[in-house]
Formats: sequence, structure tokens, C-alpha cells
Amino acid sequence: MYTADAKRYDKMQYNRCGKSGLMLPAVSLGLWHNFGSVNNYDNMVDMCRTAFDNGITHFDLANNYGPEPGSAEINFGKILKDDLGAYRDELIISTKAGYDMWPGPYGNWGSRKYLIASLDQSLKRMGLEYVDIFYHHRMDPNTPLEETMGALSQIVKSGKALYVGLSNYDGPTLEKATAILEDLKVPFIINQNRYNIFDRTIEKNGLKEKAKELGKGIICFSPLAQGILTDRYLKGIPEDSRVRTSGQFLRESQITDDKIQKVAALNELAAKRGQTLAEMALAWILKDGYVTSVLIGASKPVQILDNIKATENIVFTEEEIRLIDSISC
Repeated sequence: MYTADAKRYDKMQYNRCGKSGLMLPAVSLGLWHNFGSVNNYDNMVDMCRTAFDNGITHFDLANNYGPEPGSAEINFGKILKDDLGAYRDELIISTKAGYDMWPGPYGNWGSRKYLIASLDQSLKRMGLEYVDIFYHHRMDPNTPLEETMGALSQIVKSGKALYVGLSNYDGPTLEKATAILEDLKVPFIINQNRYNIFDRTIEKNGLKEKAKELGKGIICFSPLAQGILTDRYLKGIPEDSRVRTSGQFLRESQITDDKIQKVAALNELAAKRGQTLAEMALAWILKDGYVTSVLIGASKPVQILDNIKATENIVFTEEEIRLIDSISC
């Protein structure tokens, strides 16, 4: 029977999520990849144990994570039942709905029908009565924002989620959604968006500043640009890399000579800081306090341990920041 490391909370930094009462670990574990029906279950268990033993309390899912869609939630539900369930009150479990999940007009986007039905399915797959955070996964250009936010309100009032979040929203839409949710007295506390040294979209679309202004947290996915911001591709494309094994989210065409030259320059700077490139890339996101947590993905437990080391040094000099910007932008 699994017993968690008694010193797990000594190993992690925890940050307040916006102005809410919720604290999140600086590093959270995302189950987007490597937790589906095609993956090794024992390895999933080892990764979740490693994460929790080292203070990662937050596990992030979505209805369609897999493959097959839904299978990541099913597998995580088994892990909760067999291992982590005794620690449920120490865990932050999040899931989302917004992308394609089932056929027909009611299986995606942001209607009340879809969001509520999707969460009911997610809770059943994971064997839970509630999730800690439920996200709308993407902006819906056709459903009125009031309907989508009203569904989130109903979900919280029903007890099926403690907090709500918005994912892949831009700054202006975030501001409008915040006003609606505040009027409905919904505990909206966090935004989830892609952000890394190479992808500055949340800076350009105003979300990073707007979230700070509104007192909302930010959690970032793809902080390592699907593995590009590591040293894995400096000598070519490894056979066990995401490019070779999947190719769906990171394609060989993205690994250009110019990009590798930039990665090599960033790798040299990281070495001067006494960090790996991955550690520096994660630390860079956390450096200014705007981002509450970074979502890491992993295919093996050792990668989780390596990524946690990023929290040991998140201080950058002005010259280091200037160099990173000059290399990457």
C-alpha cells in the first residue's frame, strides 16, 4: 500500500492563486500526454507517486485527454482508487471541457448542455464527487458568454466544482467573463494558457497583464514548447521523442536549423546559470510572480524530478532577461 513521503511539503514552493485562498504548487503535473489507454499504467502510477512525494499536489486533466478521449481520466481514477485516494483532501484535481469529446452538436464548445454533461462524465470516469477546478477549455465564438459563464455558476452551486477557470481566453474576453462571473458570485480564480520562452501570446493579447490586474492566477501549459526547450534536440531528433512517437503536437518541420541555433544559445546561458535548459525555461516563466504554476508533462518519473529543480533558482538578472529576449524573439 502506498504511503506518501512525510517530507513532501518541504520540497515544493506554493503560490497563491490570484487573490483567492487557494495555493498551488509552483510545478503542477499535466496528464495531457502519457496517461492514455495506449500508455503503460505502472509508469503512470510511478509518475503520480513521484509527483506527490515531491510536493506536487495539483493534477490537471481534461475530458478529451488520452488517447482515447477520456482514458486519462479513467486511468487517473484508478490511481486515485488504488493509491492517492487516501490523500484526496490534499490534492487539487482539475478538468476541462470545450474541445471535441463526442459526436454531434452537443459534444464541444461552450453550451450549458455540453459543459454540465461533460463534467458529469468526467466525475464518473474519475470516481469523484467534485473537482477542485473546472475550466471552460476555449472561447466559443457562437455561444453567448453569459450562457457559458452561467453554466460554470450552476456547476459550482451544484457542488461539482469548488472553483472555476478559463483556458485559452484572451485579455478582452477574460475581462468580460470576469465581470459576469463576479456578478454571479462565482469563484473564478485561474487562467490556463500556453506560455514559454518561444510563445509570448499571453503577453501580446493582454492576458498576462489583465489577469494580474483582475487578481486572477495563471497556470501555463507547454512551458518547454513540447520539449524543444530542452537539450533533447541539439544533436538531432531522438527516436523516442514526441516527434517520432506521435507527431500530432510537435512536428519535425518545427525543428528548424534556426530554432536549434536559438535553443543552443539558450542552453549555453542556462549552463552559466548552473541550470539545465529545461530548468531555466521553467524558472523564466515563474520569475516575475505573474504565473502561479507551470504545468509539466512527463513520460518518466525522473523528468518530474528534473523539472522540480527549476524552483531552486527563479531569479534572473536584467542582462539574462535581455539575452533570452534577444535570442528567442
